[in-house]
Amino acid sequence: MAAFVRENIEGITYWRVAFLEERAPVKAYFSGRSGGTSRPPYASLNLGLHVGDVPQAVLANRQRLARLLGLPLDNWVVGEQVHGNEVAVVSALDAGRGAEELTTALPGVDALVTTAPGLTLVGFYADCVPLYLVDPVRGGIGLAHAGWKGTVLRVGARLVAGLAALGGRPDDFLAAVGPAVGPCCYQVDARVAAAVKASLPWAEDVLHPEASDRYRLDLPRANYLQLLAAGLRPENIAVAGLCTCCLSRDFFSYRAARGATGRQAALLSLLR
Repeated sequence: MAAFVRENIEGITYWRVAFLEERAPVKAYFSGRSGGTSRPPYASLNLGLHVGDVPQAVLANRQRLARLLGLPLDNWVVGEQVHGNEVAVVSALDAGRGAEELTTALPGVDALVTTAPGLTLVGFYADCVPLYLVDPVRGGIGLAHAGWKGTVLRVGARLVAGLAALGGRPDDFLAAVGPAVGPCCYQVDARVAAAVKASLPWAEDVLHPEASDRYRLDLPRANYLQLLAAGLRPENIAVAGLCTCCLSRDFFSYRAARGATGRQAALLSLLR
């Protein structure tokens, strides 16, 4: 079976992270762009409050998705997402942070970890990499938002360290690298390439030179290799292999839209 399985409920298309759900007591999803109420350029299941869409439409979309997936909005926890590498340990006291208002999201945070059953860790994406992390032995989960800046800052490694600090062992962890822009569509300039080379020992594996100081960057693989370096076993990591830019009919993509667009969500919850 595929690691990410496409499903549809009442017109909402989403991907279930079967690789994780079949190995641990979790619910794990990645939403698509169809089945919501937002209008262009956010049509239609935009879940991001920070992109200029009408807030009432975003909240309606979030409420509908939460209901259909059985993940109540009151239990969502959201970080601000500033393209950094800060990891927050969250508990039941954080339930609802960022779920209905942007101002209540955890400030300065791009990664979340918890051992609290029933909480849903949520991040928002339109080409950046969603990183799901599960400790099936001791019961813990983590979720990160990794654009090129977060990848260079090793947010994936910090996510692993954050979950390990709660009592887990990285060689037990399961991970999934979700849909994101692929090297087929992600061209970066010499400045970004220099930052990747300075930070990541495997830069030559993920940077592919083109003419005029331009490079193709394989952001999903860069994060996969980062998870390996952080102690995960290769058989415990799944990569979606779905390019959000190529598949812009299914996903929001900042690059495909060349500007304003919506956001899909990664959702990860530890079952009670």
